Amino acid sequence: MAGDLIQRPRVLHELQQALKRSPVVALLGPRQCGKTTLAHQVAGAGSQFFDLESSMDRQALAAAPERTLAPLRGLVVLDEVQTMPQILPVLRVLSDRPATPARFLVLGSASPDLIRGASESLAGRVAFVQLGGFDVTETGAESVGRLWERGGFPRSFLAGNDAVSYAWRQDFIETFLSRDAARFGISLPPEGLRRFWTMLAHLHGQLWNASQLARSLGIGANTAERYLAAMQQTLLVRRLEPFHANLGKRLTKSPKIYLADSGLLHALLGIPTKLKLLENPAAGTSWEGFVLQQLDASLPPGWDSTFWRTAAGAEIDILVLDHGQPAIAIEAKLNATHPKPARGFYQGCEDLAIERRWVVNSGSERIPLVNGAEVISLSECLSRLAALCEDRSQ
Repeated sequence: MAGDLIQRPRVLHELQQALKRSPVVALLGPRQCGKTTLAHQVAGAGSQFFDLESSMDRQALAAAPERTLAPLRGLVVLDEVQTMPQILPVLRVLSDRPATPARFLVLGSASPDLIRGASESLAGRVAFVQLGGFDVTETGAESVGRLWERGGFPRSFLAGNDAVSYAWRQDFIETFLSRDAARFGISLPPEGLRRFWTMLAHLHGQLWNASQLARSLGIGANTAERYLAAMQQTLLVRRLEPFHANLGKRLTKSPKIYLADSGLLHALLGIPTKLKLLENPAAGTSWEGFVLQQLDASLPPGWDSTFWRTAAGAEIDILVLDHGQPAIAIEAKLNATHPKPARGFYQGCEDLAIERRWVVNSGSERIPLVNGAEVISLSECLSRLAALCEDRSQ
């Protein structure tokens, strides 16, 4: 796959450590994000691969799964395991054998059935590793603009030109609508789902209002919530929850919705190039979502992203939590000329007593602002975050 051209050491290390401690590891991520490529990198000589979308492999496992898998030793990789969830109880039996003669790496596109089945059938025996598209730490600081425009899916990012990248993303969307959606339990017809997904793209970075979106689609609010939950399970949509603190203020309770890949966002909005993107009114919220994507890819266990908004107007785009405590306030500003945060950003920082106040923009300069805030690049933001996380872990 094209993803072979870019190394992914952080996720590879996480996967290797999970395989050392657990008899079963589930590597979950959206389709085409590079799971199979990573599995081949971690597999050694003698590893066994089963592609459960291959009719031959499916027949071998469907007829007698335990008899087929029991004699195998070393690492056994089961790709697209969400297409055969009935195999998960078999893995429970095999993982309980003395001395663990084989370990199992299951790759899946994070369907609800896969996650539910693995959690119930393999409780205490499975470790989860999540893989997304490429991030800035993998592609390099010089590729920020390209990564933002094209998104992190390997074939999109590594395409020979913008037209090929955009066509790949359009094909990905069509395949998801016509084939994959039904496998994830989304019962909307393709055109209805296209409208739902496109409306989510237009809501990118905004507060989720199920009733408003449901009225536009002619469905019930509960149905809209179910569709959103299904899209989240595919890892194609990110639901950012608000942070709540008992400060005697009226706080926003609704989450914000983001498409999890900037390239797919641009394809759904009909934005084929970076020039067209910069001219589009959605560019600012697209950049905000892109910054969030990069943070999500970089935060270690115990750290999380949220946001802060009060009824009075205090707002922090992205609030980074260190084990539940506010640590960094981030405002994403695309404008590299006058990247000044709104007054509500400073108020939010005061409300939560946050000293680290970063305005992350698309430029490369560091610019000091008032009240302790400063403008920094996305790459510097991620470098500082990595250093801070490392200090806190020691």
